[in-house]
Amino acid sequence: MTVIVNAEGLILGRMASLLAHRLLDGEEIAVVNAEKAVISGTKARVFGTYDRKRKRGSREGGPFFPRRPDHLVKRTIRGMLPYKREPGKEALHRVRVYVGVPPEFAGKEMESFPEAHVSRLSSPRFVTVGAVSTFMGAKYGR
Repeated sequence: MTVIVNAEGLILGRMASLLAHRLLDGEEIAVVNAEKAVISGTKARVFGTYDRKRKRGSREGGPFFPRRPDHLVKRTIRGMLPYKREPGKEALHRVRVYVGVPPEFAGKEMESFPEAHVSRLSSPRFVTVGAVSTFMGAKYGR
């Protein structure tokens, strides 16, 4: 049974850490609306941070950093897992991340995390993952 998580309005880091714990416990998870997750901070700081991450290394040798929102969310979840060891590798294979809501999940019950919701931020400054992806040059179906 796959658990469907709606990322709309959820803080990316908090959502990723909660998902990592559940993945390590053996759950299969599908994250929908990845482009609507939020990253806290001012627009200039968030864009600057992700621009530095994108430009790190070389084009030939990496490290490579994703541009698309679904890949960016999965990379953040990967950062919360011990992905170089067997339990982390298996956990990472149990997560699927989607832009929007795919037809097979339309109309099904979706889960959300109130402790990771954007309303818990003390400051109203945040940027969506979709805006960060567009800033980095991603071309994804909206």
